[in-house]
Amino acid sequence: MRESLARMRESSIRTREASASPARSRRFNAGSVATHAALSLGALVMVFPFLWQLLTSAKSLAETAKVPPTFLPDAWNWSSFEEVFTALPFRDMLFNSVINTVGRTVGQLVFCSLAAYAFARMQFRGRNVLFVLFLSVLMVPSSLLVLPQYDIIQRLGLLNSAPALFLPGMFSAFGTFMLRQFFLTLPRELEEAARIDGAGPFRIFWSIMLPLVRPALAALAVITAMWSWNDLLWPLIVNTDPEKMPISAGLTSLEGQFETNFPVMMAGSLIASLPMLLVYVFLQRHFVQSVALSGSKS
Repeated sequence: MRESLARMRESSIRTREASASPARSRRFNAGSVATHAALSLGALVMVFPFLWQLLTSAKSLAETAKVPPTFLPDAWNWSSFEEVFTALPFRDMLFNSVINTVGRTVGQLVFCSLAAYAFARMQFRGRNVLFVLFLSVLMVPSSLLVLPQYDIIQRLGLLNSAPALFLPGMFSAFGTFMLRQFFLTLPRELEEAARIDGAGPFRIFWSIMLPLVRPALAALAVITAMWSWNDLLWPLIVNTDPEKMPISAGLTSLEGQFETNFPVMMAGSLIASLPMLLVYVFLQRHFVQSVALSGSKS
């Protein structure tokens, strides 16, 4: 009797699960479809500006002036990509943008990581006061710093040169603050064990602590690279020679007073945006990981 009752219970449980599984699968499928639809819509919104750039660069100048605007070109014309290299010293501008971006990014990774480690791990008099002064820089609009920075660059004789582009941007209070928060989350036992083994402060920083904040370094590299590549105000002020301008400032010269060659401008903008897309593709895993870690440790 007991065996038969147990078998009846098992069969009833299986029957309930079988009857409930279609409803669960329908709910799961409906939720999955809604999620994928929302993600596809978001992806379309993000990709649409690049698609519009590509389609506009393939149009003629008359088509770009039509009202209402047309989505697809009447005749695909790719000559605007060739005109970019003749209308501007495009190769020199791309090289200047690379120098500016690499200089600022490397400088911030080096100087901000050293300053952040000192503020997070080293004990010295006036540390908190000095750190508050560092954070106060974030409250000052960057446009207010243009005049003193220009005066310094002019006195150094660096106008219309590559160092003029990246020297003022090789350090930032934001990068120091972000890396300091990551250094504070690391256990102090790692440093104590390294000191017992005879490691000095710089060896501890370079060999032990710095590899542990690699996601934060990658995030800072992506943020700094994008900001440096798209910077417009400072390059327009310090470098007036077209051959010394980065691509962000050089593209503005395509905008005329009475007419703007939108196909050529869009072609140049599309080419200029490709390096930053590649940087994000290669570093997106570290960037997302740093965001996840900062959210879980806050």
